[in-house]
Amino acid sequence: MAENKSDMTVFVVSDGTGDTGSAAVRAAMIQFRDRWRLRVFRDARTISEVRRVIALAEQVGALVVFSLVEGEVVEALTHEAEERRVVVVDLLGPLIMRVAQKLKVEPRHQPGLLHGFSDDYFDRVDAVEFAVRHDDGANLRTLHEADIVLTGVSRTSKTPLSMYLAQRGFKTGNVPLVPGMEPPKELLELNKHRVFGLTVDPGTLLSVRTARLRSMRAPSATDYTDPDQVMLELDRARKLFRAQGWKQIDVSGRAVEENASKVIDAYSESFGESQR
Repeated sequence: MAENKSDMTVFVVSDGTGDTGSAAVRAAMIQFRDRWRLRVFRDARTISEVRRVIALAEQVGALVVFSLVEGEVVEALTHEAEERRVVVVDLLGPLIMRVAQKLKVEPRHQPGLLHGFSDDYFDRVDAVEFAVRHDDGANLRTLHEADIVLTGVSRTSKTPLSMYLAQRGFKTGNVPLVPGMEPPKELLELNKHRVFGLTVDPGTLLSVRTARLRSMRAPSATDYTDPDQVMLELDRARKLFRAQGWKQIDVSGRAVEENASKVIDAYSESFGESQR
């Protein structure tokens, strides 16, 4: 069956489960709103297998992300990709090379070693996948499984902060507050110490929203960027945060790392590491 050419297709090629590549691709693709497809090729450990994948990628115009470590297989894949003009991304090779240079030791180049990674590593992978599945109010029925939930009006950095917290191992969801709509009951029913309300300076929010509309080539004269409406949205959000007892985090002029630290500190005060 032919692929829809309007959708981007990404192949993940792995000599193990493919979980690492899949999580990395999802984390990257959350930055884009275009439709895309993911196909995973697991336990790809022979030259013939990777050549077949590259040939298929050429047919459907796919980007290939691989996490292979066996030298001859990697060489075969990259050579075939060059011949067929398929774009490939080596997920682990550059990192392994730098570690080898730093430690002054030769890597083992043994397929499947990701299975030996620590539980903490896989917890982080799971957290990233959770954040992707629960971005922008998606999958509310399983929101209760989150360690942390972020909420706020549009363009208060909910998604970037969610992804950063996920990289730190916290299962994070985020739920937008939409003008004219009540907050979802799934959000209101959560433990108040797991929910964080994001606020921002009105001028900063106006600037970000205006830039967003400009990038989308959308009309600029809307409630979305009306100063009075923006002030009203922020005021209603703060009242909701206070009424629900949610900790407020002002993200104005701060890097995502700083805001994440504030969230983690508040979370740790309430639950400690044992509750993650």
